[in-house]
Amino acid sequence: MSFVLLVATALALVPAVAGAQNPAPAPQKPQQPDQTAPDSGGPTGDNGSIALPKKKESTDTPPPPAPAEPKFKNPENVPTYNLRVEVPEVTVDVGVIVEKTHQFVPGLKPTNFKVFEDGVEQKVTGFKRVEAPITVLMLCEFAGSNYTYAFNYDMLNAAWSFASQLRPDDYAALMTYDMRTHIITDFTKDKGQVFEAIRQLMIPGFNERNMFDAVSEAIDRLSRIEGRKYIVLIGSGRDTFSKLTWDQALKKVRATRDITIYTISTGGALRAMTEGGGGWTSQMRDMDYLQADNEMKTIAHITGGEFYQPRFVAEMPEDFGDINKNIRSKYQLLYHPSNAKQDGTYRKLRVELVDDEGKPLRFQDEKHHPLKYDIIARDGYKARPEVE
Repeated sequence: MSFVLLVATALALVPAVAGAQNPAPAPQKPQQPDQTAPDSGGPTGDNGSIALPKKKESTDTPPPPAPAEPKFKNPENVPTYNLRVEVPEVTVDVGVIVEKTHQFVPGLKPTNFKVFEDGVEQKVTGFKRVEAPITVLMLCEFAGSNYTYAFNYDMLNAAWSFASQLRPDDYAALMTYDMRTHIITDFTKDKGQVFEAIRQLMIPGFNERNMFDAVSEAIDRLSRIEGRKYIVLIGSGRDTFSKLTWDQALKKVRATRDITIYTISTGGALRAMTEGGGGWTSQMRDMDYLQADNEMKTIAHITGGEFYQPRFVAEMPEDFGDINKNIRSKYQLLYHPSNAKQDGTYRKLRVELVDDEGKPLRFQDEKHHPLKYDIIARDGYKARPEVE
């Protein structure tokens, strides 16, 4: 019994011994990927890195620089000439004022304006709303007469009212006239100097009042200053002894390019009390003043200004308030004239307001009542001559 078990045990151990004599083969090493770089790039195997393509060495030589263009040389004894072509342009300042309230009309667009030169519509190329410091010459009549006190009193009050509304960046000068002109103070930003100049006007020197000559000299004085300028003419409007005639003075006014003249009549209260007093002398005086009013109104309207005729001192601050708003608030239009000739001729200007449909522009008040308005712009300009 024990022998059988011993034999069985020995037989069971035979496979184990045989396995020990023939060991299992060793595990094989994994294959290494091909590390040789391909000629045209791309991955070398499933897990290999990406090889970038080789940059071919350029064998082309850079092109030679372009030869410099030969410079033109003038023949001997021939000078060099420059050609300069100037394209004329015209700037038109336009004020739109409600007739009843004298208020400036804001909010207008470029399409609301039409500009005509000698009846031909022009293409507006520039448009902007202008409200800027001003350069103004106060031209005041300061002459003696039988009614010196009334007229000079009005002039002094008007000059003081206007100076009170000047702003810190404004340039102002004061010039008076009787038989000749007198510069009381030159252009300055100091309002104190302007007030002091007005205080100096105590006793007039001559009885004559040469307004035509004074306006001409004022225009000449301002013509040397660049930009838009203004003249505030304060006086009776009468002219007694000027060298220039009315037609000559009017021609000078029409030839101004960038000067706007506002005129303020003096002696309104005295004239109201003595008007129609009867007698040949009174009638002649009334006619003289009516003619003076017409001349001052014409001077103002030609240059795009306004004429004011206050009768009482209390009206002056309001009138000068209107002038300040009109001066500072403008629509500025720019165009290149279709008539590009620089022949020194006078060109008539006309400005119209239209709506989006091209029809005349209409304004209404809050109750939908129509409002009349004035278009304030100069009536023309003088083209530059060929040679100046």
